[in-house]
Amino acid sequence: MTRPISVIEAPSILGLSPSGVETLPEALLRAGLAARLQAQRVTRVPAPPFDPRIDPQIHLLNPEGIAAYTPHLADAIERALDGGEFPLVLGGDCAIVLGGLLALRRKGRYGLLFLDGHADFYQPEAEPKGEAASMDLALATGRGPSIVTAFEGFHPLVRDDDVVLLGRRDAEDAEKYGSQRVEDTAIEVMNLQEVRRRGAVASASRGLERLSRSELQGFWIHVDADVLDDTVMPAVDYRMPGGLSFEELSAVLRTALASGKAVGLEVTIFNPKLDQDGSIARSLTEALVRGLS
Repeated sequence: MTRPISVIEAPSILGLSPSGVETLPEALLRAGLAARLQAQRVTRVPAPPFDPRIDPQIHLLNPEGIAAYTPHLADAIERALDGGEFPLVLGGDCAIVLGGLLALRRKGRYGLLFLDGHADFYQPEAEPKGEAASMDLALATGRGPSIVTAFEGFHPLVRDDDVVLLGRRDAEDAEKYGSQRVEDTAIEVMNLQEVRRRGAVASASRGLERLSRSELQGFWIHVDADVLDDTVMPAVDYRMPGGLSFEELSAVLRTALASGKAVGLEVTIFNPKLDQDGSIARSLTEALVRGLS
């Protein structure tokens, strides 16, 4: 990492629920993440209050809150980018990806490396709880209500051709519950089985061939903690068997940063309330430090 790291706390649960993921920033900072990465500064972007009612027309929780929060988070990320820093955003739920992508969309054309156990590609009508965290990749690529897909005249925030989804393992559940199919788009999907066959580093390198194309100015990295193996990361709200090891996550991040094209990263969904002794927070911190150092 040649640029200084700037930590941005984004404790939004507008796309999920106040289950505990909003305490992710404090848990990782308490575990020493900012200090070990020698972060230049820590900024906090508070989210609007959570409304537990699903909007009857849009079929989403907090659509207006997400619409208001996204530009504010984008402003903080853009300030870090303009200062020559590498923003490390600590969520919160997965809907915060819209803030990072909006910050970059203001500047040009960027890609997205999406590390997630789920495709997050549901349409509102198929998501019974109205959670934008189950559809954030769909929203980012322009699929869904305009209030959460079109910001400042930009739609989509990222093109299908410029997205790599790595580590996904929820295909059967997505089909069972009626999610639209990410496989039918131009998004490059490397599910967990393929990652196991190729190896984590080779899979990341393959994805970087797409994200390092000359027409892209760089790419954003999204890390959902549930991309990790359930045996080492049980502190998530929607658990699934399998996943990457901490060592594999670090290797993927090192490979991504070695490309010289990664411009920022966010961490989401880890729930410290399910981590009684703080050991999972320490392990996740260690993996991030190894990946970013």
